[in-house]
Amino acid sequence: MNTMKRCHTLLLLITCAGLFAGCHNQKNGGAGGDAPKKLRLVFVGSTPDDYWSLVRLGCDFATRQLGDVDLDFRFPASRTVLAQAEVLTNLEAGAVDGVAISPIDAQDQTKLLNHLATNTLLVCADSDAESSQRVCYIGTDNLTAGKQAAELLKRALPQGGKVLLLVGYANAQNTKDRVAGLESGLAGSNVRIVGILADGGQSALATKNAVDALTANPDLAALVGIYGYHGPAILTAVRGAGKAGQVKIVCFDEHSETLDGIAAGDIYGTVVQKPLEIGWQTVVRMDKYLRGDKTQLAGGKILIGSRALTRDEIAPFEEERKGLLLRLKNEQP
Repeated sequence: MNTMKRCHTLLLLITCAGLFAGCHNQKNGGAGGDAPKKLRLVFVGSTPDDYWSLVRLGCDFATRQLGDVDLDFRFPASRTVLAQAEVLTNLEAGAVDGVAISPIDAQDQTKLLNHLATNTLLVCADSDAESSQRVCYIGTDNLTAGKQAAELLKRALPQGGKVLLLVGYANAQNTKDRVAGLESGLAGSNVRIVGILADGGQSALATKNAVDALTANPDLAALVGIYGYHGPAILTAVRGAGKAGQVKIVCFDEHSETLDGIAAGDIYGTVVQKPLEIGWQTVVRMDKYLRGDKTQLAGGKILIGSRALTRDEIAPFEEERKGLLLRLKNEQP
């Protein structure tokens, strides 16, 4: 895996200096019963894909409900630490009350995150940075999600077998937690993880990694994709190798190609998160916290559940999701 050099992050820390100065002084409503000031929140995702589109929809619904928040939802030009930092440096100085971010590489970004946290409310959403000074993490319980993926693997491979994992960034906290959950859930079984391949968030490289893994390991029983784009990438590789249905696939998230692959029987199952709820809770809790209710982010972690889907559950899941999306898009809160 290629990670950004620490000197890049340090340089960006310098260019960020003063970016959020004075934000905390703007958070209270006006005197004399004036309407509370609109808070400006910034949410920095990791990539413009299906998953993040749903997170954004949840955020947008929350802003409509609250009526007192301006939300700036941004994606980096590429899924890299440097690109995420550039998104933050381009924000208007002194005008941000809170930042929610899904860190791509928690270890490499800690100093930048700590710099932000000194001047504005900082929340990690979707992926955490536990060693940083963020106030709270809001997102999936990724350790449990990893265990759910392990259960899918054990059901797909009752006789056991060799499994290889595809990850984006090995240092992302959600990656670490999902892998740890998988390892814990597979302990004592005949399903063995024989390798982990990182792709730096590049779908094309993920497909190549899967192709190479199938070639190098003719007895491979399953491939597991940790990020949402891995399902379609692995599916392409397995179908290209003529091993659809033979090499089992377990992945994460509800990418449309992933759900279609499960319905077709070529992907065994996926663990889906609740991106709408993650987006909604992040905005609502940050708003209430900034307006004085510190209990909203108490404890440092707000964990949101996930669920495993196999072929029989796809149709009802898609119907349920379709109805929810229609309500969020068309109904007033």
